[in-house]
Amino acid sequence: MRKHIFGFLAFVLVLAGIGVWYVTRPDIAQLPLDKVTGTKPEITEAREQIFPTVSVAEADPWKAGEAPIAAEGLIVERFAEGLDHPRNIYVLPNGDILVAETNAPANRMKGIEGWIAAKLFEKAGAAVPSANRITLLRDADGDGKPELKSTFIEGLNSPFGMALIGDTLYVANTDAVLAFPYKEGDTKISAKGKKILALNAQAPNNHWTRNLAASRDGKKLYIAVGSNSNIGENGLESERGRARVLELDLATGKSGAYASGLRNPVGLDWDSQGQLWTVVNERDMLGSDTVPDYLALVEFGADYGWPHHYWGGFTDHRVQPGKPEKREYERRPDYALGAHTAPLGLAFADRAKLGGAFTSGAFIARHGSWNRVPKSGYDVIFVPFKNGMPTGQPLNVLTGFLDKEEKAQGRPTMLAIDKSGALLVSDDVGNIIWRVRAKAK
Repeated sequence: MRKHIFGFLAFVLVLAGIGVWYVTRPDIAQLPLDKVTGTKPEITEAREQIFPTVSVAEADPWKAGEAPIAAEGLIVERFAEGLDHPRNIYVLPNGDILVAETNAPANRMKGIEGWIAAKLFEKAGAAVPSANRITLLRDADGDGKPELKSTFIEGLNSPFGMALIGDTLYVANTDAVLAFPYKEGDTKISAKGKKILALNAQAPNNHWTRNLAASRDGKKLYIAVGSNSNIGENGLESERGRARVLELDLATGKSGAYASGLRNPVGLDWDSQGQLWTVVNERDMLGSDTVPDYLALVEFGADYGWPHHYWGGFTDHRVQPGKPEKREYERRPDYALGAHTAPLGLAFADRAKLGGAFTSGAFIARHGSWNRVPKSGYDVIFVPFKNGMPTGQPLNVLTGFLDKEEKAQGRPTMLAIDKSGALLVSDDVGNIIWRVRAKAK
């Protein structure tokens, strides 16, 4: 496979101080985003890039009193602020809210490539060291403001996924799933976590997040693990156990691939029918229109094509040797979310109480592009469902994360539904948890 040369390119450009835009002639989208969104996106001919388009939104966090723009009929308010790169959110049965304050592991990428990646992350507001902790927020009186903020678990290793089953809280570090004892009402866990499953975190450990979803019967955990590369250029050994959703049987400790060929699955949630869904970040450097990120039903034994194919059979000719014999057995995703929008958060609406058009479907946080012109994502959308499947075009829920100068005031990251039915949105640039609720009638 072709050696990834982004690091060298970026090094030259940063030293020159003139930016990617003027040297590499960035690939500019030829289609509006809605044409590469929905159940039948327009898949254009791939425009293979030797050098990536780089269009990073510079971070300029929200000022006092500023907020995203909520859809008609909704109100958005600051639930918690002053957090340290908040990512995943998990709501406990008693209404307490856990927030993973986390980032990529230290020294994830080394050498020139790592140095330049750090510069780009710094511009995007993502260069802070990982706090490596989970924080508890408690809004006991239900007024939309937590009275208690407590360090719940610390000393973790880039934690992300969280799932409670009975009296055990499972936490997914980037390199392992841990089990902690939990008692309802706890505001801190001091016990050392028990490792129940090791996860591949081989350097450079791209796509470091590990999300969790517990089965309804509490017998299994599902673990979303992204690839270690764009298209396998770091070698197949580094991809062992990656680019898939794993299933872990808690009674036997046995684990294996539940679904594969998923480049970077992040959000995981169950729909009202008890089916597991995920949102996936697709591959880069095929142009600003290709490949669309997507929402997919996670089917047992399904292969979604990565790295050899995308969107149900289109071949990525950069990946050699090819495997054309696989195409007929691969599953097409269910709903395109636009090219390079970076969907992360996923929450189904059956537990929410936002009303109106937001009753049957899925909320999705699109973190925002770094390699598309014009920029895409930087919003929270709602994908309507009909007869249990996505349909139509998405509806805006929160917009305005990019200001008029295309600076990122915030970046929506992960989602959860609180005990009252409001939508919680983590913002890892603004260091805020936003709360979206329906206007009182």
